[in-house]
Amino acid sequence: MKRRGFLPAIASAAIALGAQDLAPAPAKRKGRLKQGVTAGVFRGKQMSMDDMCREAANLGIYGFDLVKPEDWSILKKYGLVPTMMPPPFGGTIPDALNRTENHDRIEKTLREAIDIAAAAGCPNVITFSGNRRGMSDDLGADNCVTFLNKVKAQAEDKGVTICMELLNSKVNHKDYMCDHTSWGVGVVKRVNSPRVKLLYDIYHLQIMEGDIVRTIRENFQYLAHFHTGGNPGRHEIDQTQELNYRVVAQAIADLGFTGVISHEYTPVRDPLTSLAEAIDICTV
Repeated sequence: MKRRGFLPAIASAAIALGAQDLAPAPAKRKGRLKQGVTAGVFRGKQMSMDDMCREAANLGIYGFDLVKPEDWSILKKYGLVPTMMPPPFGGTIPDALNRTENHDRIEKTLREAIDIAAAAGCPNVITFSGNRRGMSDDLGADNCVTFLNKVKAQAEDKGVTICMELLNSKVNHKDYMCDHTSWGVGVVKRVNSPRVKLLYDIYHLQIMEGDIVRTIRENFQYLAHFHTGGNPGRHEIDQTQELNYRVVAQAIADLGFTGVISHEYTPVRDPLTSLAEAIDICTV
């Protein structure tokens, strides 16, 4: 290119780069597992969403769970993927799919969420069973299946997975219905869709069942996403708690998992140091 054409081209490129407010390229990710975060792992530091995304990207994180769609542009600025659509599109923990009186309201918002997620490349939308409030587990399962059968075709067409979360009803979420893997898997089997699966929260299932690695191996085809957290207390996943997360991560990777394992704990030490250690523990 001649000088008279080269200099204007450089000037135009500089203006364009400045206008895009580009962030530095994220750190190269290591290991076989895609790792994500939730905002809770940054508790203890006064950090904006921009700050959290920058630090996560610098540590090699792949995605960010449970971020509102209006903030997804910040994630993408740092090369992060919005990996799980937040509530309340699929209901809330106590009020969700096991009660038919919630179905019309949640169907409207969940369908909206599936479209939003598909357009932005978000692979998952979260939903819940709801609390029992005296309802039998069998009836609750029937109601969840009825609802999920209504929306599964849209999820399949859009390539978005509806993830019902497994939570403990012993410590954190009293009376929650989807509190055992067998119950959740039973619902997913009956719906029989590649786009209706479970969010397997390792912390919650350690409290309810234990036997984590065997359970994951036996039910792997029904699990779309994982959350981590140390037990007791839902703190760091290091040597201060009872699970060996290196072994758990190795088992998940060996199964050929292509989804995301996201860290969801409340740190008691420096958040960034704890997150770097959690990433290292799950790098296999």
